Amino acid sequence: MDFPYHIAVEGVIGAGKTSLAKMLAAKLDAVTVLEKPEENPFLPDFYRDRQRFAFQTQLFFLLSRFKQQEEFPQPDFFHKRVVSDYIFAKDRIFASLNLDDREMALYSKIADLLETRAAKPDLVIYLQSSVNRLIKNIRIRSRSYERELTEDYLQELTEAYNRYFFSYQSSPLLMVNAEKLDFVKNKDHFEELLQKIITPFSGTLYYNPAV
Repeated sequence: MDFPYHIAVEGVIGAGKTSLAKMLAAKLDAVTVLEKPEENPFLPDFYRDRQRFAFQTQLFFLLSRFKQQEEFPQPDFFHKRVVSDYIFAKDRIFASLNLDDREMALYSKIADLLETRAAKPDLVIYLQSSVNRLIKNIRIRSRSYERELTEDYLQELTEAYNRYFFSYQSSPLLMVNAEKLDFVKNKDHFEELLQKIITPFSGTLYYNPAV
């Protein structure tokens, strides 16, 4: 694998993907493409009543993420790389958990049309953490719309993410056990992870740091 142009950081809510994406972009002089969950007007209602507000929430995310993909930056003199905090295909993980059969059928028809035009990452970094660590991180950042998140929902998401990425083959994949990593506050943790990211590999690489 040549050094990737588009690096995507993934993980369950609270895994640290946005923090890592910003740090990588700063280190690599890259442009960031970041999700904006706070712009979804249905999200607070969804966390209170998943069944009632799932379809509206999911469709808004799908279309807003696609709009970002259409505006995906190209390499230029100042920024030769892009770092994002999601992959477009991950939207289906949430859809599969939250939509009923009829909603999923309609969602899939729309998603199928959009996915063919979405940007494909050259490298995906998947941050794995326990539900307890996710909850701790979520509480620390204290976003108002995440206060209704339940432990059961995070467990469902963690299992769904693991199933998806354990069979992921669309690009080189770095799976990181981030349970004890603190790449935000610990410079050594970040530098060690960075070395894994910039070292060429193919297929799937598992990184279980000894911290």
